[in-house]
Amino acid sequence: MGYTAVHAGWGRLDASLDDLGCGRSWADVHRVKGLELACPECRGRVFARISLHRARHFYHQVRPRDCELANESPEHHLLKLELATAARVAGFRAELEVGNEARTWRADVLVFGEQDRPFMALEAQLSPMTPQDARMRTDRYAADGVAVCWVAMEKRPWERGVPSLRVAPPRNRGDAWTVRYGMARYTWAAPNTVKTKAAWTHISCSLIEAVRWILQGRVHAHTGPDGTVWWTARSYVRLAIARARLEADAEAVQQAAAVEQRRRAAQQQAAATERARLAAQDRRLAAQEEAHEEQQAEQERLTDFFEQAGIKAGLWPAFMQLVCSASGKAVTCGDQSPAYGNGLLLYSRPRKGAAFQLAAVVCPDPSALARWPADLTILVPGRAWLSRIKAAAQSPLKVAVLDPVTKHCVYERVDPRTSTLT
Repeated sequence: MGYTAVHAGWGRLDASLDDLGCGRSWADVHRVKGLELACPECRGRVFARISLHRARHFYHQVRPRDCELANESPEHHLLKLELATAARVAGFRAELEVGNEARTWRADVLVFGEQDRPFMALEAQLSPMTPQDARMRTDRYAADGVAVCWVAMEKRPWERGVPSLRVAPPRNRGDAWTVRYGMARYTWAAPNTVKTKAAWTHISCSLIEAVRWILQGRVHAHTGPDGTVWWTARSYVRLAIARARLEADAEAVQQAAAVEQRRRAAQQQAAATERARLAAQDRRLAAQEEAHEEQQAEQERLTDFFEQAGIKAGLWPAFMQLVCSASGKAVTCGDQSPAYGNGLLLYSRPRKGAAFQLAAVVCPDPSALARWPADLTILVPGRAWLSRIKAAAQSPLKVAVLDPVTKHCVYERVDPRTSTLT
């Protein structure tokens, strides 16, 4: 691929003027008899002068519309010359305003290496440029195997995304251009452990030093974890990688410890859950045993009643379940009452916290029904008992037939006046 020097004459023109000045002021060189200066691009006549910023530059006698050099600021021109000088001081051939044959890019300063092949472009980028344009133009250089370093004098939005330097011009005559941003080192306090502080820090150096380090390969463009690009030495990158690996190992150890802690916590939780389950099971068995004992005691208490009523003790729990289901209330057994035909008194509680009230009588002696309260329900365990109640009834009665064998519950109203069951 060929490369064309479009404006390379500026540098040679500067050098020629220095030779011709012969001790005179640089801005007075154009007064040398017989010396006429021409723009290397448009060939128009130019004159030498020094800008308000002490930048040596040329100006056109008549500014042409299509000459890029005519529109180039003194600062831009001076920075290009400084970049070219720095490259040459580092021992490399550097030419100004060189583009490729395809005209997809043109470098402010193109640096040539072994076998006179271009390998680095130094761009004095003082005009505005978006981060997207910076990446696109960088990729164009990369397509031809040319790296690029963008150089600005102010903070720019693109400087974090491409290899770049931010520089400051010399304050006084004889001072050097200084790099303020773009060159970084990695510092890691001793001893090199995870607990000691480590960070990337930007350093200041002369532009000549920075260009020499870049062109000689002593520093290279490094992209950080957040995508920021800066120039640094490979030893610093290795140190940062070592720190990152140490942090990763420490994090892995912490994660493993956390996993083990969670595993132990899960085991403890499972053991606690199992203990709670066993305790609940023990309480349930104890409650069942207690309920069984209470049931046994209740059945023993009611032995005489069972014999009188002809109810099997084993069917009594089923009978009481029917009572509770039919009433929908809490029910408890009292004693046999001579006042109610020696029947068994049942009490119910209309709501939680309320007092138990007499609700029904189980299997009263039919001979005691003559003065039976009309609203007091009689409970019997089968149809045979219902027939006996019917035969002895002398007033309307409410009778609930709860058969513990079939588990059926039927409410009947006995009316002796009609001698029918309704």
